[in-house]
Amino acid sequence: MDDNVHFTTWVSRESKERFAAVAHAQGLSGSALLRRLVESTLITAGTLDPIASMVEPVAPSGRISVRLRRDDLIVLSERAAARSLPMSTYVSYLVRAHLRAQTPLPTAELEALRRSVAEVGAIGRNINQIARAVNQQQWPAGPSREDLRQIIRVLTVMRDHIKALINANLASWDSGNGKTNN
Repeated sequence: MDDNVHFTTWVSRESKERFAAVAHAQGLSGSALLRRLVESTLITAGTLDPIASMVEPVAPSGRISVRLRRDDLIVLSERAAARSLPMSTYVSYLVRAHLRAQTPLPTAELEALRRSVAEVGAIGRNINQIARAVNQQQWPAGPSREDLRQIIRVLTVMRDHIKALINANLASWDSGNGKTNN
């Protein structure tokens, strides 16, 4: 059962409107600002433990509700869509990343990177087999030296692309979605 109770008072309409404007400027509802003021007064008077007053009980479901400004919600929607994630999953990744100081990598992005690395590894093994045969003076039937140079160029580009993808992913968690805001 919730131990919270309703707290009421009477003020002039003008005072209520000014108070609401102050609350809005701080990104709060009038009720939230009033609660802060009451708790601040009780802390100052020494009748409320400041730490205990800030700790909220954890919901058994593990769910929380968050209110966002409309413009923030639009950006959140865009960034979640850019990662092919539901907004709630994206928010969960962001919160977990902040709390655990980790850069998250969504499942789809991680799998794409793993497939790319596996392909590059397979190509590398094949090239090693060709190089071994060449070093043993057994030039294999197949790609010419120019073909091998071209393969090496492609692999270098692939490696650089994968590195850039990883770096862009890391940066996107810092700045939002990897786009620069000018």
